[in-house]
Amino acid sequence: MAAAAVVPAALGGWLLWQALGAGGDDGEDGRGAAAPSVSAPASPSGEPSPEGEESPAEPSGKPSSGGESSRKPASGPLAGKTVVVDPGHNPGNRNHTAEINRQVDVGTHRKECDTTGTSTNDGYAEAEFTLDVAHRLRDLLEERGATVKLTQDGDRPFGPCVDERARIGNEAKADAVVSVHADGSTAAGHRGFHVILPAAVHGGGADTRPIVADSRRLGERIAGKLVQRTGSAPSNYIGGGTGLDVRDDLGGLNLSTVPKVFVECGNMRDAQDAALLKDAGWRQKAALGMADGITLHLRG
Repeated sequence: MAAAAVVPAALGGWLLWQALGAGGDDGEDGRGAAAPSVSAPASPSGEPSPEGEESPAEPSGKPSSGGESSRKPASGPLAGKTVVVDPGHNPGNRNHTAEINRQVDVGTHRKECDTTGTSTNDGYAEAEFTLDVAHRLRDLLEERGATVKLTQDGDRPFGPCVDERARIGNEAKADAVVSVHADGSTAAGHRGFHVILPAAVHGGGADTRPIVADSRRLGERIAGKLVQRTGSAPSNYIGGGTGLDVRDDLGGLNLSTVPKVFVECGNMRDAQDAALLKDAGWRQKAALGMADGITLHLRG
C-alpha cells in the first residue's frame, strides 16, 4: 500500500518536519474520540483511545517472559543504550474490563488502569497494531545495539496498568521510552500522526519537569523521521500542523522519570489512514521512522 500523500508546504510546521527528518496509555491515547475494538466494550472513562532500507518482512522472535529480549545486544550506534517500547493496550484487555476499569494513582489524580483501545471500522484492533509495530521497532533498535524492553508482549492476561507502564521505564533507567498507539477520532477527514509530549507537571507523585525538554527533543526527532520514512503528514486535527501535542493528563507520562513520548501513528477510524495502518509495509516504515528518530536523539 502506498504511503499517504504529503500535504502541501502550506501546512503549519511542515518545514520544521522537513528539517528534522533530514537531520543527522500505557492505556492512554490521543485526543480524538476513541472507539473500542469491535469485539470489546468501550472504557466507561470516555478517554480517547489514548538505518538501512525498509523491508516489510515480519519481525523475528518474541522476547522472553517479562518483555526483555533474550538476544545479546549487537555493537552499533545504540550500544550501551536502553530503550523501553510500550505497545499501547493489551489484546486481552477486552476480556478483563473489570480489572482495567480499576482506578490507579497517576500522580496528580486517579484514573482507569487501562482501556481496550480503538480499532478500524472493520475490526483491526489497536492492540494488535501496536504489538506488531513494537516488535518491528524492537528488532530495528537491537540491530543498532540497543538493549530493548517491552512493557508487555501479549504474554499477560491484561495490562499492565498505566502506572506500571511508567514504572517499567523508570526501573529500567531507560534512555528513551516510546509508547506506540493509534488514534480513534470519528470526525470526518481527521488524518495523520502526532506525537504526545509530557507537559511540565508537578503535583502529588508526579514531577515531569526534569524530562520535559529531553522528551520534546525525542518527540521532534521521531516526528521528523516519520515524515521522511512514511511520507505521511502530521495530524490535521491535533497540534496545529506541527505533529506535536502536549498533555498533562496521561499517567504514563506524568509518572515517568525518564524521557518518554507517545506516538499516535494515525487515525484508525479514517479509511485512508486505516488502510495504511493495516499494511505491513507501512508499519515497517513507521517502525523505521521511530527507530531513526530514537537513534538521532540518543546519538546527540
